[in-house]
Amino acid sequence: MPIEYEKELKVAETGIPGLKVVDLAVHGDSRGWFKENWQREKMVALGIPDRRWVQNNISFNEKRGATRGVHAEPWDKLISVATGSVFGAWVDLRSGSDTYGKVYTCVLDPSKAIYVPRGVGNSYQALEDGTAYTYLVDAHWSLELKPTYTFVNLADPDLAIEWPIPLGECELSEADRNHPLLRDVEPMAPRRTLVTGCNGQLGRAVRALAEERGLLGSFDFCDIDTFDLADPEDYAQYDWSLYGAVVNCGAYTAVDKAETPEGRVAAWRANATGPALLSKVCAEHGITLVHISSDYVFDGTKGLHDEDEPLSPLGVYGQSKAAGDLAVSTCPRYYVLRSSWVIGDGSNFVRTMMKLSDRCADLNDDLNEVTVVDDQVGRLTFTADMARAVLFLLGYREGGLEPSSPAPYGTYNCTGSGEPASWAGIAREVFELRNGNGTSVRPVSTEEYYASAPGPVAPRPRLSSLNLSKLEAAGFAMPDWRGSLHSYCVDAV
Repeated sequence: MPIEYEKELKVAETGIPGLKVVDLAVHGDSRGWFKENWQREKMVALGIPDRRWVQNNISFNEKRGATRGVHAEPWDKLISVATGSVFGAWVDLRSGSDTYGKVYTCVLDPSKAIYVPRGVGNSYQALEDGTAYTYLVDAHWSLELKPTYTFVNLADPDLAIEWPIPLGECELSEADRNHPLLRDVEPMAPRRTLVTGCNGQLGRAVRALAEERGLLGSFDFCDIDTFDLADPEDYAQYDWSLYGAVVNCGAYTAVDKAETPEGRVAAWRANATGPALLSKVCAEHGITLVHISSDYVFDGTKGLHDEDEPLSPLGVYGQSKAAGDLAVSTCPRYYVLRSSWVIGDGSNFVRTMMKLSDRCADLNDDLNEVTVVDDQVGRLTFTADMARAVLFLLGYREGGLEPSSPAPYGTYNCTGSGEPASWAGIAREVFELRNGNGTSVRPVSTEEYYASAPGPVAPRPRLSSLNLSKLEAAGFAMPDWRGSLHSYCVDAV
């Protein structure tokens, strides 16, 4: 079969989510030809996920008619042909997929490749003698994983694959001849997602969103009482080969207590040692790690902090979080989400202000005025909004039961959008929303507010606004924090 030279590199959809065909630019002359089989920068820009391939396999087919499949394996792969050509057939075998059982076929030669997501069954038939079929995979092959494969019969009449060479004339393995029909197949379950720190504000929001989207069947939740990230022995309780993502919502957040001897140890253990161990395990198993960070990794001297600003933490809490960020960034597939002033289900600044507003509005209460810091400026981050950003980055789209289009890996700022405000300004808005008594908030400086504090006081960044343009460029826009604040206060009534 003649190769088409000098095609433009492009990616086309197939009708099966995540299955993408790639036209490759092959450059040829009288000596032969050359192609870039995988080019990370160009192909990722065209929509091929950056899977950080770990193994390259070649299947040599000596005779025309050699046929293999249909196999769905627990990894993604990028398939191409080095010599010869194949007729390929791919079948969606993913549990819960809207296109379950759908078939896509095409011919692959050296100028065409195909990206096959986990759970999509793969099969092919060699169309020429001496065909070399090659593929990249994003997980190491192991015998232990073979029981997790899903198979379907090449000759299933419900699939109705029109093989160019009749299967009766082809070379097939005995196993491939005896695979089950589609109606008897056990679909491939999605990779599981583990959420740590599930009892915190963000952990509860992720659980609520997973439940809302019908994802709880593939999500596991834990907290430090059952899984201590900083204890190496605790990792043995999980079969990590089953997981595609870990969302680390756990952290030590007592910023003032972190300045004490015992608090310093606890902060570094939870915020640095734990994420470092988790990052190592995720890297070893090809797992995507989502880690929640903080504006405290910066010193607060810039009006707007970008993701690539050099780390400059002021206190122990910020230092331990910065160390965790660096550890997580060594994982090939990672997202660090930097938040600020987090508000969710539980004890937090907004709930405290609502209670104080009620007291100031109560004629039988002696409290008439509340002092709030006015020289620290930033934006609130509501956990419900942040949970949606987490699932978006992982590739979950509305209605999808497993990730399909993850965002580029890296660090993202993730706070509410809109005009920043001081703590005192936010308190006034809460008071107004609650009881119309915003004048009961008296702004003070940080020094004045903490002047009589009984214990150590951690240094705070004065300017905590984070630039959201990178997250927006990835396709996700955080809501204005004021709108989220209004909804939060209304729902709390």
